[in-house]
Amino acid sequence: MCTHQKIVRSLVVLSVFEMGLGVSSIVLGVVGSGRARTWHKTQGEGTPVWSGVSFLLCGLCGILCAMKRSGLTMIVFSTCCICGLIGGILNVQFVRALARRTDTLRSLYLASVLLACLGMVGCTLSTWLTCRLASSEQHRMFIERELSLHHSVEMTEKVQPPVM
Repeated sequence: MCTHQKIVRSLVVLSVFEMGLGVSSIVLGVVGSGRARTWHKTQGEGTPVWSGVSFLLCGLCGILCAMKRSGLTMIVFSTCCICGLIGGILNVQFVRALARRTDTLRSLYLASVLLACLGMVGCTLSTWLTCRLASSEQHRMFIERELSLHHSVEMTEKVQPPVM
């Protein structure tokens, strides 16, 4: 069984991975957009940039969630993961449509789709880890509350008013 610390460490590692994918996707989108403008005199497509921003935001929220572990940060992180998943899906769809043209930069589009797929896998795993972390936190808080109630019952039993 995974311990609480293993879940947090895994979440941090996965969040750093998501941040790396986000930065890579942004750089790839900027390079692809610049090359498309230079070679084809058309406006470049920015979908890798936007999916990269959503992956980067997902990674940053994951680090925050691992540090704070409150209910609100877990909800925000899960929301960012879902947005990253949607951004990755849209990136794959738009890049597939662009790759059907005959005058395309196939290697850049292939790299963009690969980064988007890895980002989507990372977002899915992050959402699963967040659910595990929330369950672990709920169990920990339940144990603390039970110990606190047990301690308060013991204290009331020890303090008995004098009988007259």
